[in-house]
Amino acid sequence: MDHSRPEIKLIALDMDGTLLNEHHEVSDENREAIKEAEKKGVHVVLSTGRSLKTARDYVISLQLSSYLVTVNGSEIWGPNGELVDRNLVSSEEIQWMYDLSVKHKAKFWAISSEENWNNNMPEDILSLEWLKFGFHIEEDEIRDKVLNELKDKGIFEISNSSLKNIEVNAMGINKARGLEKVCSLLGITLDNVMAVGDSLNDIAMITEAGLGVAMGNAQELVKEAADDITGKNTESGVAQAIRKWVLS
Repeated sequence: MDHSRPEIKLIALDMDGTLLNEHHEVSDENREAIKEAEKKGVHVVLSTGRSLKTARDYVISLQLSSYLVTVNGSEIWGPNGELVDRNLVSSEEIQWMYDLSVKHKAKFWAISSEENWNNNMPEDILSLEWLKFGFHIEEDEIRDKVLNELKDKGIFEISNSSLKNIEVNAMGINKARGLEKVCSLLGITLDNVMAVGDSLNDIAMITEAGLGVAMGNAQELVKEAADDITGKNTESGVAQAIRKWVLS
């Protein structure tokens, strides 16, 4: 990217490790910068691995009025809370991943269209609609084994939201694709987006946005993919990036 500044019309923010501090709170600095950006007519879109259920309270408290990209792009929600798009992982694949977690005695979580599941699953896995499966594995060796089995399948979009986990979406589903859809609905392009994140599930949007910003606490691969690096999530790095690139 050349360093002539793209015109930022939309700010896409990851939540955990990015917008939220270590206490899962939005700092006053971040809150203020978001408000100022919105006053300028810039859309602020949360783009998160979380489900609507666990993101909604933040959207309400920030009084965001734009779109919302959840579950790494599996779902897009509209300004009035309506579902715009949903991309499922087949229930057979979810069953297979659940069996994989049992085989490796791995902690896991899964998100269905109705519910979040943590280290337990419903009896009727095959009858539900599923959006994502995640593994949380402390031991590198076991995590690598699980990762290789997932990759061998060749049918998943694989990322992470921390160094200890693996996130699995339907192939081709990621935050960049979700944002691309939002941009087309708003009549802008990804060139008009500043995307901010810290983990592998943020790389696609950071790479494809007109301006990709990595948090100071981001994983190394994310920093390498970004155009700029801002402060840490514990230092209101989001506000720093908004002030530097959108408000200045």
